Amino acid sequence: MQNVNIGDIYEIYIDNMAHEGQGVGRLDGIAVFVKGALNGERVLAKIDEKHKNYLNAHVEKILEPSEKRIVPKCQYADKCGGCTLQHLSYSGQLEFKKNVVEESLKRIGKIDASVFDTIGMYDPLHYRDKAEYPLSIKNGIVEGGFYASKSHEVIGIDSCMIQNSVSVNAMKAVVEWANDYKITVYDKKTGKGLLRHVITKVGFATKEVMIIIVANGRDIPNKKELVSRLKINIEGLKSVVLNVNRSNRKQVMGNENIVIYGDNYITDFIGDKKFEISPLSFFQVNPVQTKVLYEKAVEYADLKGDETVFDVYCGIGTISIFFAEHARKVYGIEVIPDAVEDARRNAAINGVNNVEFIAGKAEDVMKELCNKGLKPDIVVFDPPRKGLDKDVVEASIKMNPEKIIYVSCNPTTLARDLRIFEDNGYKTKKVQPVDMFPYTYHVECVVLIDKE
Repeated sequence: MQNVNIGDIYEIYIDNMAHEGQGVGRLDGIAVFVKGALNGERVLAKIDEKHKNYLNAHVEKILEPSEKRIVPKCQYADKCGGCTLQHLSYSGQLEFKKNVVEESLKRIGKIDASVFDTIGMYDPLHYRDKAEYPLSIKNGIVEGGFYASKSHEVIGIDSCMIQNSVSVNAMKAVVEWANDYKITVYDKKTGKGLLRHVITKVGFATKEVMIIIVANGRDIPNKKELVSRLKINIEGLKSVVLNVNRSNRKQVMGNENIVIYGDNYITDFIGDKKFEISPLSFFQVNPVQTKVLYEKAVEYADLKGDETVFDVYCGIGTISIFFAEHARKVYGIEVIPDAVEDARRNAAINGVNNVEFIAGKAEDVMKELCNKGLKPDIVVFDPPRKGLDKDVVEASIKMNPEKIIYVSCNPTTLARDLRIFEDNGYKTKKVQPVDMFPYTYHVECVVLIDKE
């Protein structure tokens, strides 16, 4: 390793893949993570970074290609950090994601559970109904696009194979307006400049469009001209919102929204359930696969109609509303008050009256409900990538539900949490990966955990 230098090129055989999609090989016994390489390939790899116990590299030349290698469909594949698996066939992606889940459960959780084949999409293109486009200035021209891999360099784009085409057109219309009227772009180093991001939300079923301009201030010049341009160019435009973000932190959006055209929400459906989506609402970005995911969760719950269900991290109430027609009572628990208000409104829209949404920290609300004598038959978790907080796990174990349904977007934290449940009288019964994010390394899972 001491003789290895950045920029050196080595022939490496790839015998595995890391969970973020890099090929993994060895050089004098040291692990090398090779961007753009696939399992079973022999490549020439150029060293990019040296670390204490591993090396990072990228493919310079493919010597022996995998039969699963394909030519990327996207012109930005080698630059943009969004889609990391464009060189892997779709069947290969599904297999890779299943392997990632299996490996995480065994290595991290020491869990020997069978993992079903990943449920893929019939058409894995243009599936995203939300996009966040950072803006930048290059040679005096405003550009919108996506960040390069592990960088804050913005790669300007004219198209995207996974985004709704309306979304890209909306971003381009905002960028053209910004260039025409010389609107400044935020510079994080100086804290000056106005425009930060363009965010789009498109209703998959309704075709309604929301465009959010994230700005370093409570006003933007030439608003009327912006709205006029968007109304002409964007069919289905229902909402244009100014989001105020003066923070120099990583967060994309601030907490204040100012509607400059139309409504403060759009609507969309998951299956036959209708939902209002506001600027700050979390709503799954792939409605087609979200329906698959939720229906699998309901199937695993195997509800008979007389159960009490706790939906923890309920967001705007999507899972709660799906479960409500099969259960006696559902309690949705969410820490963000605005999301709880959205959830209550969504329940009313769908005529659901056996769901109660409660704002508060999950562990505190669970304890309060338990102290009132409420015991869940089933607990449903859909946490963020960091997984379950320790206090939430402890509270749920004390409640002793017969079943736990865990919807996970991170196999690493899923494996960690499953280990805790298994150490406390539960057994992982079924693990179903669902491909919510084709051409990326991300994978969702629905897991059935039973009381032994």
